[in-house]
Amino acid sequence: MASHASPFMERGLAFKIEGRYEEAVIEFEQLLADDPNSCDGHYQLGLIHGFTGMFDESLAELQHALTLGPARIDIRIDLALTYTMLGMFDEAKHEFEEVLRREPENKRALESLSFLSEPS
Repeated sequence: MASHASPFMERGLAFKIEGRYEEAVIEFEQLLADDPNSCDGHYQLGLIHGFTGMFDESLAELQHALTLGPARIDIRIDLALTYTMLGMFDEAKHEFEEVLRREPENKRALESLSFLSEPS
């Protein structure tokens, strides 16, 4: 994230850390109203939607963030973890494999892929 983060991003992150998700959503939505292509704005909104059980919205925001920042490993891992949590194992495996293609030693992806590959 750039050092010149917007006030909406700064407040949104502070609210998120405090668990004040409704207020964080308002800040991130304001950020996206000003900058619809904010990768971090979509990413943070996607995380909060996941925290609050709004999984369709979470997936949509995380997927959008990934289209804006395709090299972002953090987004790809959180998207894969969300897929895993929702039982979308093929999608999760695809994302973890892509992480490993970019970072072959990524511990989180290696562990998660190993878990997903275990027989049921």
